[in-house]
Amino acid sequence: MTDPLTKALLEARNGGPKLPDTYGEGLTRERIFAVQTEVASALGSVGGFKVACPPGAPIIVAPIMAHDIYESPAKISLSEGEEAGVELEYAFRLIAPVPDTAAFDFEARLRDSVELLPAFELVQSRLANPKGAGAALKMLDNQLNGAVVLGEACRDWQGIDVTSAQAHLTLGDATLLDGVAKVPGEGAFATLCALVRALGDHCGGLQPGHIVITGSLNGLPWVTPPITAQGEIAGLGSVTMTLE
Repeated sequence: MTDPLTKALLEARNGGPKLPDTYGEGLTRERIFAVQTEVASALGSVGGFKVACPPGAPIIVAPIMAHDIYESPAKISLSEGEEAGVELEYAFRLIAPVPDTAAFDFEARLRDSVELLPAFELVQSRLANPKGAGAALKMLDNQLNGAVVLGEACRDWQGIDVTSAQAHLTLGDATLLDGVAKVPGEGAFATLCALVRALGDHCGGLQPGHIVITGSLNGLPWVTPPITAQGEIAGLGSVTMTLE
């Protein structure tokens, strides 16, 4: 039987009422993951996952739909007057099956199984109060994921320090980032390792070709289209996203 929260989220994605904060009361992780699975099944193929490792709290996991992944430069249409968030991030793309997490050389094998990309995450919400909603409700709503835009991939990335980034970000005429930015948690690769260890077969598990985004380098600025975001991570590349 479909969870009523699944129905509410799908209706919100189709222009229906957005979910109020009261929907987050008493949410368990088990129910959140079950609803994520049902929503993903209704929307189509999963193309990856977003992940965060907040200190002192359980890992945050949410699927990204394949039809919401774009190549840079990308143009994305939003509803008139809709606010959206823009995050510049490190992303990984799986180029081989995930190695056995019990293997003694798991992390070394995982490094060889991914390529690194610069990425924008477009933050959009099916919640009435996305800026103030609780952690459980945000994760229920796929951690507010709207889309991901990818720059060019780097296969030989192991020399890049993914615990920080020398990065530049402009939104329209405003410069939001120009210098060194710390990657959330213990770094992008550590976050990827945590996801692989925790994910299991949730929403089909992590598969070759999937994208994993690892946390914002620039916080979460909210903008209203039309606007163009241009980002660059030194030693990796650039990414461009226009919101219409």
